[in-house]
Amino acid sequence: MNNMPELKIGVVAVSRDCFPESLSVTRREAVMKAYKDKYGDEEIYECPICIVESELHMVQALEDVKNAGCNALVVYLGNFGPEIAETLLAKHFDGPKMFIAAAEETGNNLIQGRGDAYCGMLNASYNLKLRNIKAYIPEYPVGTAEECADMIREFKPIARAVVGLNSLKIISFGPRPLNFLACNAPIQQLYNLGVEIEENSELDLFEAYNKHAGDERIPGIVKEMEKELGTGNKKPEILEKLAQYEITLKDWVEEHKGYRKYVAIAGKCWPAFQTQFGFVPCYINSRLTAEGIPVSCEVDIYGTLSEFIGTVVSEDVVTLLDINNTVPADMYKEDIEGAFTYTQKDTFMGFHCGNTASSKLSFCEMKYQMIMARALPEEVTQGTLEGDIIPGDITFFRLQSTADCKLCAYIAQGEVLPVATKSFGSIGVFAIPEMGRFYRHVLIEGNYPHHGAVAFGNHGKALFEVFKYIGVPVDEIGYNQPAGVRYPTENPWN
Repeated sequence: MNNMPELKIGVVAVSRDCFPESLSVTRREAVMKAYKDKYGDEEIYECPICIVESELHMVQALEDVKNAGCNALVVYLGNFGPEIAETLLAKHFDGPKMFIAAAEETGNNLIQGRGDAYCGMLNASYNLKLRNIKAYIPEYPVGTAEECADMIREFKPIARAVVGLNSLKIISFGPRPLNFLACNAPIQQLYNLGVEIEENSELDLFEAYNKHAGDERIPGIVKEMEKELGTGNKKPEILEKLAQYEITLKDWVEEHKGYRKYVAIAGKCWPAFQTQFGFVPCYINSRLTAEGIPVSCEVDIYGTLSEFIGTVVSEDVVTLLDINNTVPADMYKEDIEGAFTYTQKDTFMGFHCGNTASSKLSFCEMKYQMIMARALPEEVTQGTLEGDIIPGDITFFRLQSTADCKLCAYIAQGEVLPVATKSFGSIGVFAIPEMGRFYRHVLIEGNYPHHGAVAFGNHGKALFEVFKYIGVPVDEIGYNQPAGVRYPTENPWN
């Protein structure tokens, strides 16, 4: 996939000067060996210059990891650690950082061989707070060499997301459609996150599209589409226009991303898009998203931001869906009850017109947008990619800014069931444990819009840490509470 951050993690060991430096040296070496044995040596760098004991050592280590091209940092307490130097290292490193610490190896060496990093981690966390430094600290940050190697591996998707956000530009076209306030959110928090936003008129896009008429690249893109669609190519007459639109967007990205490395797009698809462009952009949205450039529908800026985070964390294609409709009782009884443990209220259908990548659909066909065609000529609503979403584990999530510019988020893990949807669009039958209560006491109570990002696989743990790291208050990260755990707004006599 393109448009993805490349990560190089620098590992720096620190040592309190009244503890044996050799503890940090040998323990760091053991962590690096464990990591390379288990995961390979890509994306990780061992700082060899010194064990950081002082502020001067800190400067040397900082320069070394910078010169090595590291954009993420692991501070490893091989023993108690120098609380000032180690936190100054984190302060002056421009990128995501993590703190972990060494566990004691054996009960036969607890005199000269005791490092007390378990204690030192407390002082490190205290000093990070004093200096107002963000750092990722794992759930249990003290471990053996193998355990610390696993912690570094878990840090990777978190670090990638933070690096990506710091170099992201969101390009949007037009205001939200009429009667669509749900996706309207203040952009102040984008700047607070380090994200740039470029807002454009639909007329600018339309002008650029018209200038691409007859572009020599169009036939090649059409052939790509024909190969991708196969027997699902039900609207071949529209492919040339869609190819022209895809080239327009890609050229716009290259010409407008400026000094930013990564781009996401918040696009428009109605009410005037169809009649003026002569098609709907859903299929192109799916193709760009599959390449790592998320494109949200209906100018959903925080939707595409969520998609980008999901793409970087999962290193896979994501999609953006409406939390759309209930599963009918007869369908639940026929296809779900007895075969799965979910109640009917745990299930719902996630839907969008046709923006989900073909690789995430069990089958796909190019069609027209049925809802729009109820009020418009069918020929101007062509361009959706329809099919049932592939079954398997998913994570439904969203990062959002409230109307008063406060960050909030939700995460819920579940699955797409292997159940035929019997409907239209890019759609799937979703099941999330305790979804009914989550729907009421997180989604409705938190005033979230109907769009949610979907990552394929279980990525809740990493997303939760990303949201914490970038500044979402922990009590503003909603998730589906298990049965028996009451939401604050839930009626205790329900």
